[in-house]
Amino acid sequence: MQHVLTLTSNPASPALDASVVERAEDVLRTAGLTVGAADWLDPDTALDLPFDGTVSESLSVALHEALAGLAVDINIQAAEGRRKRLLIADMDSTVITSESLDDLAAYAGIGDKIAPITARAMRGEIDFEGALKARVAMLAGHPASLLDRLLKEVEITPGARTLVATMKRDGAYTALVSGGFTSLTGPVRERLGFHTDRANTLNVTGGAFTGTVGEPILGRDAKLVALNEFCAELGIGPGDAVTVGDGANDLAMLQAAGTGVAFRGKPAVREAARFRIDHGDLSALLHLQGYRRADFAP
Repeated sequence: MQHVLTLTSNPASPALDASVVERAEDVLRTAGLTVGAADWLDPDTALDLPFDGTVSESLSVALHEALAGLAVDINIQAAEGRRKRLLIADMDSTVITSESLDDLAAYAGIGDKIAPITARAMRGEIDFEGALKARVAMLAGHPASLLDRLLKEVEITPGARTLVATMKRDGAYTALVSGGFTSLTGPVRERLGFHTDRANTLNVTGGAFTGTVGEPILGRDAKLVALNEFCAELGIGPGDAVTVGDGANDLAMLQAAGTGVAFRGKPAVREAARFRIDHGDLSALLHLQGYRRADFAP
C-alpha cells in the first residue's frame, strides 16, 4: 500500500491495544481510505497500519483527536523508502537526557543563571550562537574538572544504544552532531558506537574554563551543513537520512531529512517537524523505519 501509519509508545509503559487500533482504523476509513491489516512491530508498543488514499492535514488532526489522552505517538509516511542510510542525532536532551551546559553550570553553582538562557535558546526565542557565548562566558574561572563529573553522571536516553547499533549493523552511517562540546560528544560517541561526532570546543587554560568557545560555532546552519556533507560523502540524498533532535537549532536538519524527528521537542519544533516522538524512547526511530523489535541489534 502507498502509506503507513505508525503508532508507537514507550516500551517501559506500553500503551497500544486492540481498542487503539480500532480507533485509528475508524479514522482512516472515515477519511475514505483503504486500510490494510495491522502489522505489530512490537506487541503493545508499536505497529504499522498500511493504507491507500490521499493524505491530508485533516487526517493527522483527526487521528490526534481520536487518540487524545493516550501516550501514543502518531506518524504517517510513504510506505516506500523507510529504511535510511544515514543517522544524525543531536546530543543534549536527545541522546543524553539533560542539557550538558546546564549540568556544568549547576556543578559550578550558577545553574539559575544559565538554565533559563538555555531554555529560551532551545525554544528558538533567542539566537543560539549568542546564547552559547553568553552562557560559556559565565563559566570563566571555574575548574575544568567539572567535565569529569559530567562524564561520570551523564545519562544516556533509553533506546539510543539500540538505535545506533541496529542502523550500523545494517550499513548506515551514524553521526552525533551537537551544539554542545567535543569534551562530551567524544566519550558519548565512543560509548554508543557512533561513527563520528561534531561539536563545539570549550576552551580551557591552566585547568580552568576560559569562558570562550572555539570558532566557528556549530549551530543551526552547521547542522544542516553536516547533513549535506555526510550525504555527499555517502552518495545519497537527504531523503535517505533520519535526523533527530529537540531544539530550535535542530530544526533545519529535521526539515531537510527524509525522516526528521522531533524527539520530545520544544513546542515550536514539534509543530514544524514532520515526525514527532513525544512518548516513546529512541528505539521508536527504528519502528518508523519498519523495524520489528525482534530485528533490533542486541
